[in-house]
Amino acid sequence: MRLTLTEEQQELSTMLRHLFADACRPALVRRMKEPDSDGIPAELWGTLAKAGVFGIAVDGRYGGEDAGLFELGLVFAEAGRALCPTAVYDTLLFAVAVQRLASEEQRAELLPRVVGGELRGTAAISNPSDAGDLRPRLTAERTGGGWSLSGTLMFVGNGSTGGTILVTARTAAFPEPSRVIGVLLDPARPGVEATPLHTFAGDKQTRLELRDYLATDAEVLAGPDGDGLRGDDLAWASNAFVALQCMEMVGGATAVLERTVDYVKVREQFNRPIASFQAAQHHVANMRIAIEGARLAAAQAVWWLGRGDLARRAVAIAKMHASEAYKWTTLNAHQLHGGMGYVRETDLHLWSERAKVTEIKGGTADIAAGWLQRELGLAR
Repeated sequence: MRLTLTEEQQELSTMLRHLFADACRPALVRRMKEPDSDGIPAELWGTLAKAGVFGIAVDGRYGGEDAGLFELGLVFAEAGRALCPTAVYDTLLFAVAVQRLASEEQRAELLPRVVGGELRGTAAISNPSDAGDLRPRLTAERTGGGWSLSGTLMFVGNGSTGGTILVTARTAAFPEPSRVIGVLLDPARPGVEATPLHTFAGDKQTRLELRDYLATDAEVLAGPDGDGLRGDDLAWASNAFVALQCMEMVGGATAVLERTVDYVKVREQFNRPIASFQAAQHHVANMRIAIEGARLAAAQAVWWLGRGDLARRAVAIAKMHASEAYKWTTLNAHQLHGGMGYVRETDLHLWSERAKVTEIKGGTADIAAGWLQRELGLAR
């Protein structure tokens, strides 16, 4: 893989940075965190749709920009820098999953609506605390003309905001063999109880309890041969989610570093900027080293996935480095800001909260270390 961006990728990254800087300011981030907010940034949504962001990695046949997963990673990095509301990420990931898992007819129906900003979505295809665990939490039984779903899903991102949710279920249809199917779920339909979950970061998480939810055959993703979704396809989608999230974390950590450098250059102690003290310089240098290591690891994971590889090892390494770098950068930033860093009227805490959320989502660094251990054959 290239260690530097191409001219086109650099231009895309610069355009995205200006777009998010103008349309996604900290005031918007604070507003989306309010309890009475639905988490949907209407004005930003329209801006992103007009700029083609929702279709950047979508095939041109469906109205997308026909770029690759790496370019979508650049979107996540710049969005992470601006703390973009999570509904945007979830919809982008939904499009990735649909393009990989859905039938041609389903892609043709769903993806143009995502590209145009008309359809919001989210995907719940893995354990929210361990992205390597792809066992379905729902069961599906055959009924006349469709499937009946039951079970409980925890921590579904933006699961109660009116979008489409892609879930997986294991079939229980004797005498057919058990298989995994995908279902395009409408949380507003009968059979779904959506309970908002209160989180310390104010992100919109939902508990979904399904009791005899009826899905039509047209809403079911049954795999290319109708025998169920392939394990490798599900693993690729889950790994892509993690790798793109790592790009988001790198972008967020970079923003924290930049804010910290700006602060220590103007904050004075003993009649001199604290940036002139060697201890502060060491902190900043260590933050930069950690971020650049995470950036390379995340970029490598997205690059391999974009070429169709499952990239299990690369994804595990990226998750380990990005989680620790983002968390560690925010902790050091608070240290260098002193008491000012702990005042909620400043914005630093917004990145700290997002760092903790993304560290946990899909599994902590310890969980990712377990993925790597299994991939290397070292697990007992």
